[in-house]
Amino acid sequence: MELSSKKKLHALSLAEKIQVLELLDESKMSQSEVARRFQVSQPQISRICKNKEKLLADWCSGTANRERKRKRESKYSGIDEALLCWYHIAQAKAWEVTGPMLLHKAKELADIMGQDFVPSIGWLVRWKRRNNVGFGTHHVLAPSFSSEPPPPGLTSQAQPPLSLKDFSPEDIFGCAEVPLLYRAVPGRAFACDRVKVLLCANSRGTEKRRVLVGGLQAAPRCFFGVCSEVLPASYHPDPDIPWSEWLAQFDQDMGQQGRQVALLLAARVVEELTGLPRLHHVRLLPLSAASTTPSLPSSVVWAFKAHYRHRLLGKLAAVQSRREDTLLADARTRITVLDALHMAAASWAKVPPQLIWSSFIQEGLAPGKMPLALDKASEMPPIPRGLSQEEFSCFVDLEGEEPGPGVCKEETGTEDEEEHREDDFEALPTKAEALQALGTLRRWFECNGTSPELFEKFYDCEAEVERLCCL
Repeated sequence: MELSSKKKLHALSLAEKIQVLELLDESKMSQSEVARRFQVSQPQISRICKNKEKLLADWCSGTANRERKRKRESKYSGIDEALLCWYHIAQAKAWEVTGPMLLHKAKELADIMGQDFVPSIGWLVRWKRRNNVGFGTHHVLAPSFSSEPPPPGLTSQAQPPLSLKDFSPEDIFGCAEVPLLYRAVPGRAFACDRVKVLLCANSRGTEKRRVLVGGLQAAPRCFFGVCSEVLPASYHPDPDIPWSEWLAQFDQDMGQQGRQVALLLAARVVEELTGLPRLHHVRLLPLSAASTTPSLPSSVVWAFKAHYRHRLLGKLAAVQSRREDTLLADARTRITVLDALHMAAASWAKVPPQLIWSSFIQEGLAPGKMPLALDKASEMPPIPRGLSQEEFSCFVDLEGEEPGPGVCKEETGTEDEEEHREDDFEALPTKAEALQALGTLRRWFECNGTSPELFEKFYDCEAEVERLCCL
């Protein structure tokens, strides 16, 4: 009896995978129907959908080989990326780049990064194939930078080249100081609830710098016992951004990666910088003082605030569910600066890279062509229940309204409540309480019909808690 031959795997190229995503987005075809059209299995289509964001980022990068069917990551990915950044800069400056020059530069970058690596001709061939080097052209937009002379003290950072042409999109960063009423409720704003958040990302949206939150209190009691090094964002006990420290750390991080990057800054911010340390890897590109273009696209800031407000309303609703007689305005007093720090980090992570990329291009802050249109539902959080689109938009932009008076303590309430809260902050959770809380949380998931995917995330959290308890 003749054995049936094994079915040959049909791998799709990047271009075909983008066609699959377009068919699923623009038509009512099911995954099975699309699979039949491309002569692949339905699970393969499902994997393409799960990797949608990464595929779109590769497609819009202009450097990925769109006909390549499989993407194998390099063992030396850090050197791979650093050499690609240097290649883009060399290409923008019209240098004649040769193979021996690339090999020499790769070895130089490896030494800077402390890696024992000797590039070979075979590695270089694979590197060029992976990054599509030698194919396509790069289109550069004319930036609206100031022709005014740099302010005193910034000469070493602001000397030419002050042009986007000298940097690849991955190395163009924008940042913004975002005023945030961290525990506002719809229709009500309190001046004492204002903090400042520093957001920074590169134009591709592939790198988001750690969020920095500036507050009004030197040591909020909610931080008692908290290890600041493990927090997802940084806290600064002053509403003014510590630019000198922040830029020095940014410059150090880029130096460790062997990169030269550009940082877009508003002219007002550059003028206010004093005592700035010498920067070796970060070049400041001040926007024109007459320009209304922000150094981080306004749509990116709005998306961050929309995600933050959405998470804030969810947390306020949770507070109300614990105390049925609690009004929304009273529930806000249970939101601490530490809560705000976590919500800010989570909200910044939710801003999609494609939104950042398209916003930079739209406002002329980065070179490139407009990427494919995104599904609007994936860019913004859903409108919270009980609010209209207009009401939610007003809530997101609440910082533009005149805030009312308010109590500037982190929590307010009766004396008994205050005493109980003080005890909460003094008593740190024990290992036994952490393990008990895990059991309670899992039981709650089991009784409320959660998804298997959420259980997978819970298992990771459970394993980490158990590991820490064994230390």
